[in-house]
Amino acid sequence: MERTLFEPEHELFRESYQKFLAQHVAPNHEKWEEQNIVDRDVWVEAGKQGFLGTAVPEEFGGGGVKDFRYNAIITEETTKGGFSGIGFTLHNDVVAPYLLELSNEEQKQRWLPGFASGELISAIAMTEPGTGSDLQGIKTKAVRDGDHWVLNGSKTFITNGINADIIIVVACTDPDKGAQGFSLLVVERDMPGFERGRNLDKIGMKAQDTAELSFTDVRVPAANLLGEEGMGFFYLMKNLPQERLSIAVVAAAAMESVLESTIQYCRDRKAFGKSIGSFQNTRFVLAELATETTAVRILVDKFIEQLNAEKLTVQEAAMAKWWTTEAQVKLIDRCLQLHGGYGYMKEYPVAKAYMDSRVQTIYGGTTEIMKEIIGRSLNL
Repeated sequence: MERTLFEPEHELFRESYQKFLAQHVAPNHEKWEEQNIVDRDVWVEAGKQGFLGTAVPEEFGGGGVKDFRYNAIITEETTKGGFSGIGFTLHNDVVAPYLLELSNEEQKQRWLPGFASGELISAIAMTEPGTGSDLQGIKTKAVRDGDHWVLNGSKTFITNGINADIIIVVACTDPDKGAQGFSLLVVERDMPGFERGRNLDKIGMKAQDTAELSFTDVRVPAANLLGEEGMGFFYLMKNLPQERLSIAVVAAAAMESVLESTIQYCRDRKAFGKSIGSFQNTRFVLAELATETTAVRILVDKFIEQLNAEKLTVQEAAMAKWWTTEAQVKLIDRCLQLHGGYGYMKEYPVAKAYMDSRVQTIYGGTTEIMKEIIGRSLNL
């Protein structure tokens, strides 16, 4: 399908990022998978080449262009290459809006240059051991003490959690105010009382550092409050649509990549003296998957336009998130089946895609939560 989303400058950016991946990521990703974390120097190189903080103002070293199409290109090419270890998407798509929209001038001076250069790796800590999609159930607390907040609690499943230098922590600052009792605090590397637990052993995305974090009487300077006190939950609800669309961008790119490689496999693989692609069952399965992949692509590209125009709603983002990720998981499962026993072998890209994809229907809000969001909007 011909895409009309991008302009010539976007395609030049895509070519540059493809070269970056070929030079600095592809030769190292297998090693990163074995060590369960990427080397920090790839972040610095990405910053040097302009792939981090494309929306960060030029005065702070960023690209100075607020255009989610650049984010989408980075996500698409990273996904197509199977480079699930580099956490640039979390950095650019999820954390950046909080820093750009909520930081005061002093905070921008302190954090944005390093954010854009790759010297400050970022993360956001919402999920807790006892609270997943139920953000209002967060138990991490912060109590004001003079010029500091005293932070106590724990977080889990935090992407970039080991490498991160700055972490936006969602904490309850006033338990009597319900949804208006949450605030965002930026915890920085090496603050006393802040500890990183295990680099979690996942079934997929092996090179992506995903950590448990704990906070024991961490004295966070009041100057590290992001935005206004008590507005944390509102900020989360405002920014989650972009995060969920970002996950949908991954889904669309993964579907296209896996479908393409599976079609080629079915052309080349012989059974009973002929290509398995010549069997009616194979053609019918691939016809279904090609149709679903096209439908996902149309929806995702349309919603990227909506996001850029600041018209993407919470409900539309939820629709995109659940439908595309469920379609992704289904497609990769069926493509693996078409590979037969070889699909179960790690050297085949479909096997890695299978393991990497499974979390897509879970993080950023589970499929069930997305349906609940949509359902509540229908005024039933």
